[in-house]
Amino acid sequence: MLDFPRWKTIGISLILLLGIIFSIPTFLPTKTFDNLPGFAQIKVNLGLDLAGGSHLLLEADLGDLQKTQLANMEKTVRTAMRGERGPDDDIAIGELSTAGGKISFLVRDQSQLDAARDRLFNETGGAGMTGQRDWKIDVIDTTRIVLTPTQAGQAQAIKNAMDTAREIIDKRVNALGTREPTIIRQGDDRIVVQVPGLQDPQQLKDLIGKTARLEFRMVDPNADPNEAAAGRAPVGSEIVPYAEGESAGAPYEILRRQVMISGEQLINAQQSYDQQSGQPVVTIRFDSGGSSTFAKVTAQNVGKRFAMVLDGKVLSAPSINEPILGGSAQISGSFTVASANNLAISLRSGALPVKMTVVEERTVTPELGKDSIQKGALAGIIATVAVLVFMIVVYGRFGVYANVALMFNIGLIIATMAAFNATLTLPGIAGFVLTIGAAVDANVLINERIREELKRGRRVFQAVELGYSEASRAIFDANITNVIAAALMFWFGTGPIKGFAVVLTIGIVTSVFTAVTVTRMFAAQWLHKTRPTTLNI
Repeated sequence: MLDFPRWKTIGISLILLLGIIFSIPTFLPTKTFDNLPGFAQIKVNLGLDLAGGSHLLLEADLGDLQKTQLANMEKTVRTAMRGERGPDDDIAIGELSTAGGKISFLVRDQSQLDAARDRLFNETGGAGMTGQRDWKIDVIDTTRIVLTPTQAGQAQAIKNAMDTAREIIDKRVNALGTREPTIIRQGDDRIVVQVPGLQDPQQLKDLIGKTARLEFRMVDPNADPNEAAAGRAPVGSEIVPYAEGESAGAPYEILRRQVMISGEQLINAQQSYDQQSGQPVVTIRFDSGGSSTFAKVTAQNVGKRFAMVLDGKVLSAPSINEPILGGSAQISGSFTVASANNLAISLRSGALPVKMTVVEERTVTPELGKDSIQKGALAGIIATVAVLVFMIVVYGRFGVYANVALMFNIGLIIATMAAFNATLTLPGIAGFVLTIGAAVDANVLINERIREELKRGRRVFQAVELGYSEASRAIFDANITNVIAAALMFWFGTGPIKGFAVVLTIGIVTSVFTAVTVTRMFAAQWLHKTRPTTLNI
């Protein structure tokens, strides 16, 4: 136990040195930190309650979700009515209606009614684990089929949409370069977003609030401008307004309802610059299926106009001069570099399945966080000083070893948190202070065991060796149970609870290393150097 070969001493010393070095950047001013080389720019991030930041409560627009659900089912119905074996297998239907939150259409050939119903039955599956179907299929007047969303189907759609929305918001927020945002669901239709250190809450709201539902649709060339001016569109078309500042003529376009290609088929979106005008644009690239569809549609509609529609607003409606091959396109508009970058982030992360609105906003000022840091630091300093004094008074030289190990332990905790980009919250400070107090528990056990062995008449070397070997078992057992508790808190907890668990776990691991291994190395070096015959402890 007291045998430390040279390689082991060098290895432990190197770990301690790296811990001190990589803990230093956390305490440097921002300007000094920014001038450090890239590999050294690691530091502990402060949570919302310490660094300030934004707290948003988002609520889903369930009416918009219902419209999306109807639109998706409309596409499904049209696809289902087209036969897999070619035009001869098609089922002729009349114009679809989505009035009243239902989908209804006529089957022109009554002999195909059963086939149409069977195809729809296959397309309307079960609503989660409820055993109920998500759409109810009824036949009215012998030729009209009506699809009505069931209550179980709507509940499942809301759950799926909110789970997807949470994941997409997480991708968007992390793309801003923030650290450890807290994004959790609250109730059936709300999501809580907490982002520490964000200096521009409006940027966050704009990014999250954008549904980023991108569609490419053909302009209806047969529409009557006079009818459109009166608010009426031909069957199968609709009037779609331009985004603010994008229209040089009429403030709207008459577009076919059918979507040529959607943002779901995007594989990448990047902010770039137009080669001719130099203005910020967004360059997008489709997957193989989207590329093929885009090339086919543009080849069939040369000379006609198509519109890029984002969240129900027309960005532009250029003419198709030639087939667009290669699977890429460019979205232009009244963009700044920031807005183009935000749109690219939104498109890359995917479209939100439902519109989200901010119903509550709270901003935590850095001043409040500063006060928390000061009080937490004061508590840490008092705890540290009290522990240092106690250990020296009670255990003398071995108390000094424990104190030096405690200082290294603090450096290792900070360095490890910085290496993992961990976030320190107010509960994390509590975990930090708790770790300082608990860090010397192992040394108390070891020193008391050494005392017992000395009282039994053991020689100094034997007493110290047995003290470390016998106490280590109890130390490891006790700390394993603490790690299990911290792991459960991290697994089941959220936000600050996770922060507390992270700091506690790191502190347990580093404290066992410093309290057992490091102090043993100090004791072994002193014993081999001085060969004492008595020991006051």
